[in-house]
Amino acid sequence: MHIDLPDKLYYSIGEVAKAFGVNASLIRFWEKEFDEIQPKKNAKGNRKFTPEDIKHIELIYHLVKERGFTLEGAKVHLKEEKKKTLSNFEIIRKLQHIRAELVKIKDNL
Repeated sequence: MHIDLPDKLYYSIGEVAKAFGVNASLIRFWEKEFDEIQPKKNAKGNRKFTPEDIKHIELIYHLVKERGFTLEGAKVHLKEEKKKTLSNFEIIRKLQHIRAELVKIKDNL
């Protein structure tokens, strides 16, 4: 899944939910379940996600939604095989980006 977010320091929960195609409540739920996601909160309680948080959400989305892991399975997988999972995920993400660029070039021809 390719996520189109502008380069910013902080993203609102609405922007993140829209980019992933899920409800904001799912993002809030994942925030409670996974310790890796730590958004900043302002005085009103609005969540602001950093690009690092977006990477963690993207990895969790990949495990849960695309590969079909349960939440408990995703937690265990992240704890036990974090480096291997991250390297595989980075490779998949780069290949998907390259594919998207090639499709864009093909459409322009």
